[in-house]
Amino acid sequence: MTEKPDDVPTEREGTAEPTGRTAGTPTPAADDGIGDLTRSLESLRTRLGTLRLPLETPDAREARDARRRSVDQLDDYLLPRLRSQRAPLLVVVGGSTGAGKSTLVNSVLGEDVTLPGVLRPTTRAPVLVHHPLDARWFTGDRVLPGLSRVTSAGGPPGGPTSATRPGPAAEPRTLRMVASEALPRGLALLDAPDIDSVEQANRDLAAQLLGAADLWLFVTTAARYADAVPWDLLTSAAERRAQVAMVLDRVDPGAGATVDDLRDLMAEQGLGDSPLFVVPEAELTSEGYLPERAVAPVADWLTDLGGDAGARAHVIAATRDGVVDDLVRRCGTLADAADAQQEADARLRAVVAGAYADAVAHVNAATSDGALLRGEVLARWQDFVGTGEFFRAVEHGVGRVRDAVGAFFRGKPRQAPQVEHAIAHGLESVVLDAAEDAAERAYAGWRGDTAGRVLLEGLELSRASSTLRADVGEQIRGWQSDVLDLVREQGAAKRGAARALSLGVNGLGVALMILVFASTGGLSGIEVGIAGGTAVLAQRLLEAVFGEDAVRRLAVEARERLGTRVRTVMDGQAARYTAQLDAVGSADAGGVALRGAAQAVADAAAAERGSRAAGTGSGDAPISATGVSGRGLRGAGTGGGDTIGVGGPTGTGAAPGARRPDGTTTAAGPPEGSGDRAGDAEDATGRRRGFWHRLFGREEADR
Repeated sequence: MTEKPDDVPTEREGTAEPTGRTAGTPTPAADDGIGDLTRSLESLRTRLGTLRLPLETPDAREARDARRRSVDQLDDYLLPRLRSQRAPLLVVVGGSTGAGKSTLVNSVLGEDVTLPGVLRPTTRAPVLVHHPLDARWFTGDRVLPGLSRVTSAGGPPGGPTSATRPGPAAEPRTLRMVASEALPRGLALLDAPDIDSVEQANRDLAAQLLGAADLWLFVTTAARYADAVPWDLLTSAAERRAQVAMVLDRVDPGAGATVDDLRDLMAEQGLGDSPLFVVPEAELTSEGYLPERAVAPVADWLTDLGGDAGARAHVIAATRDGVVDDLVRRCGTLADAADAQQEADARLRAVVAGAYADAVAHVNAATSDGALLRGEVLARWQDFVGTGEFFRAVEHGVGRVRDAVGAFFRGKPRQAPQVEHAIAHGLESVVLDAAEDAAERAYAGWRGDTAGRVLLEGLELSRASSTLRADVGEQIRGWQSDVLDLVREQGAAKRGAARALSLGVNGLGVALMILVFASTGGLSGIEVGIAGGTAVLAQRLLEAVFGEDAVRRLAVEARERLGTRVRTVMDGQAARYTAQLDAVGSADAGGVALRGAAQAVADAAAAERGSRAAGTGSGDAPISATGVSGRGLRGAGTGGGDTIGVGGPTGTGAAPGARRPDGTTTAAGPPEGSGDRAGDAEDATGRRRGFWHRLFGREEADR
């Protein structure tokens, strides 16, 4: 397969374009399934980039963290690894504060590439060590695109530009690059910040770097190997089948019980097949390094790893498969969280809609049951129509009313505006009270919901808006204008009423308003009670001009227009709440598309693994170290590391029956503590059976 060019990432967050490559960068060919897998992961990255989880649902905090970790996995590891399969295997050295990670790295390399010390955190910026011929894989943004690069030709310089000294170059988001001929080609070491650093930024970066690793080299000490924080990460690594090797540092002679206890912990947490290297407590050399014999197991292991391209390919594939499966599983959880966001959005909107729908219903009831025809409205109406001659005309029938209409309107044309004002005032009070009550109910509903309570922070929504009175007044005036328009339109179609209309449009409009407040469709007969006489009088007056059917239609139309005006007011008040949801986009956070994208990844991964198992894949293997000269790792081949009776030259081996990355299991060996561990013995040819023999089996290791 042709080597792929390095890729340049785009912006990491909120972009529809997957990060880690620019437009036009070719993806791997699809003949081995890698191309389809890469494209499906790019589509998934697009979905994750647009996924928003803005509401504080019960699982939102964990879901946001899971989304961030998923994006990091794609940007820092999966997509770069798939697009550049020949890139060196990245071993990330991680661990707790004071575990001796930096000292171990310097001791194995035989040079100062990172700065150990008592000041915490020691590793202010991660250091990536690579073979000089492998620099091109790391100097660009192929991996860890969110970290700026600082290149160094050797160990940590003492000048002001050092990435390990305080200052701009030592920011946690800086990656210092160091070339070293001690490392075999095809292998890189990354010294990460402490996973339990006192600085949150360092802790976050350490977790991100471990997520970008092909292989973890996890360092702990005899005093702190059981701490909770490291095991949280290690358990997570085991769940996603990450390839892990453990280093137990600073072990005193005779501490076999400590080593056995750590082995038990590893087995309990799913890491029983991970190698364990024991580094004894020892005095540092004059250069500040551990003795060669102390680091020999790690040096031998890294040398074996660097010299076998096939073994590295197995590790890369095993880690990649585990990360893909973990990502698919996590996206299922994220899709559920996205659905919960939609449900919370709908729930909060329903609270608001219910409160303001009840407010509209309250206004409708108050303006149709005669309740408004009391007090000032009734007084002004009576002033308008009088209580003498006009009432006697009503008592004698519609004919007498029709005869009195002209004289009635000509006599009191100035009384109509006073009635209109009284009606507007009464109607305004009803609408204002309903809106205030709705605001209180909506506010209480949101306060009782975690997602709503967070949205309310800093907002004054428990009361109606300061513009409510003006808005209500505007809508009432608009409705009264609507009523007068209805009267004019109806009068234009009746020639017999032309003269009366020209004399009394306002009066007829007032009568229609009174009728609306008494009934939705006109009254049939004289009703009793407060509204009865008033409404009947208004109805008879209108019927005298327009006729019974027309009056009924006018009343219905006027009521509908009033309802529209009231809903406009309430919708405006409700929008103060729903605008908060619209602003965060929670209604669009459903998980259907994300589930589909995750399923596509699962299908593509299954196809790629099937192709690999059948031997039909043509995926590129990592670069071989054959023929590459270098001074080698310090301590490699010295045969050290077995002085305290725990572990052989390559560390402890896989547990009997342990899982290998290729799906097979290791053979049962001598019991632990027997002194004849499978990992320490030599075969019939005298060759040492090291980590790869235990991990992949005799056939792989002895080929």
